[in-house]
Amino acid sequence: MFSDLTDPILKSAAEMPLVPIDRQTSLGELAYASLKEAIVRGEFSAGQKLTVRAVAQALEVSTTPARDAIMRLIGEGALVNAGPKTVIVPPLTKTALDEVTAIRLVLEALAAKIAAANISPETIDKLKTLQSQINSALDAGNYSAALKANKAFHFLIYQTAKMPRLTTMIESLWVRIGPSLNDLYPEFATSRVGVSNHMEAIAGLESRDAARVQAAIEKDIRDGYRRLATRVE
Repeated sequence: MFSDLTDPILKSAAEMPLVPIDRQTSLGELAYASLKEAIVRGEFSAGQKLTVRAVAQALEVSTTPARDAIMRLIGEGALVNAGPKTVIVPPLTKTALDEVTAIRLVLEALAAKIAAANISPETIDKLKTLQSQINSALDAGNYSAALKANKAFHFLIYQTAKMPRLTTMIESLWVRIGPSLNDLYPEFATSRVGVSNHMEAIAGLESRDAARVQAAIEKDIRDGYRRLATRVE
């Protein structure tokens, strides 16, 4: 169904932001997980093209598990088959952004509030380390690294809520919003508004102040929304 494209962005496997997978588990499942994770982290920009061959080469697997992974993600709305030879990361519309943001404000705020009761000193230390990585990446203008650490920061908080179904629902929203997070930069690198929100969340977690953590995460989502709303149609 799919074939290699001449798109210079993704034709080379070396340029694909994917990690070769461990062959101890189902190749199809691991290919799916790796590709989905890259989409969630914003490794691909909205509108960017993907091909089976390039994905397979980047993951160091055959085209069958790569094709299966792409087809699963098409079914989830994370990718769009735009033609017989083209699969793209779908751009986010204003309507979709509004919907995703409204749901994120409910689900992520809930996870953050519950996490405050479960937080450990070790997790707080990990969050501080991730925030340091974000700061360093922003200083270097490495927005891909900043997005990767940002995703890890948020989901470490959400996973601390110890509600796996809730985390899965949140992840499904990030599949749609992730590619558009690239549009936060360079503005967010200059304003550091996200940094301020993250530090407030950490402070709330340290004091186990659920309302403070919830408010910090809600503000982080709203600040991102205001920026993205100016970039979508």
